[in-house]
Amino acid sequence: MLERIASGIDAAIDALGRAVSWLTLAVVLLTFGVVLLRYVFGQGSIALQDLVLWLHGAVFLVGASYALRHDAHVRVDILYQRWSPRGRALADLVGTLVFLLPFCVLLVWVSADYVGRSWAIREGSRDAGGLPGLFIVKTLIPACGVLLGVQGIAVALRKLAVLRGAAGTPTHGHPERV
Repeated sequence: MLERIASGIDAAIDALGRAVSWLTLAVVLLTFGVVLLRYVFGQGSIALQDLVLWLHGAVFLVGASYALRHDAHVRVDILYQRWSPRGRALADLVGTLVFLLPFCVLLVWVSADYVGRSWAIREGSRDAGGLPGLFIVKTLIPACGVLLGVQGIAVALRKLAVLRGAAGTPTHGHPERV
């Protein structure tokens, strides 16, 4: 049952990650458009610049859980790579429970007032000609904490399975890393 829960979380994070990955293409195309407008046509667009920045933020904040899902986050592997699969599973479990999940709770808690104030005033860009709706983008800050926390739970469940001796239990969807 725990494996089904972890697999469901993984599938949801994968779908969200694939969807948000398309925003990177939009960022590249919009950045090209901003440069083209400025240097070829002598025109600027604060709204387009805002959109590039906001989409980049969305990719980072939503993509963090996808990176965790696929074990693509930054890790110092000096000792970790030499440990046994059980040793790595224990390190990942402890790291998830002691550092990641408390960080996620703190991120949601600390950002709640910040995002709430933004929603209360329907905050938009501070620049003239900028986009409205900054409050929506700021909502991705606590959403990042929630998504990372949920994916952290899936990681913890998989690491517990490894520690309990479940043969062939994949870690982050990569059986070869067990």
